[in-house]
Amino acid sequence: MAIARIWTCRADASKSDTYSHHFREKVLPALDQIPGFLGAMLMRREDAGQVEYTVITRWISLDAIKKFAGDDLVTAVVDPDVAATLVSYDKTVKHFEILEKVWSTAR
Repeated sequence: MAIARIWTCRADASKSDTYSHHFREKVLPALDQIPGFLGAMLMRREDAGQVEYTVITRWISLDAIKKFAGDDLVTAVVDPDVAATLVSYDKTVKHFEILEKVWSTAR
């Protein structure tokens, strides 16, 4: 059964591209090298002059996540340079078992 790892951060709207660029250029290439990584989504929404990002990564198992996060699966992995550009971010992550996954083929 696959696992979803979910984390959220917030950036000032004027600096919001910093995180999305970091995610595309640094995080995804690193994750792609980890056996057991199944994919990721980066979502954003604007709210009161800030941009909130939610990251959902999919993994084959908790053991696969440990290859990325280490033994402490609950503590978020955040680059200190990126953290300094954020208004706030979750210090912990949540893990969920993926019970169903359906993608519509309708356009």
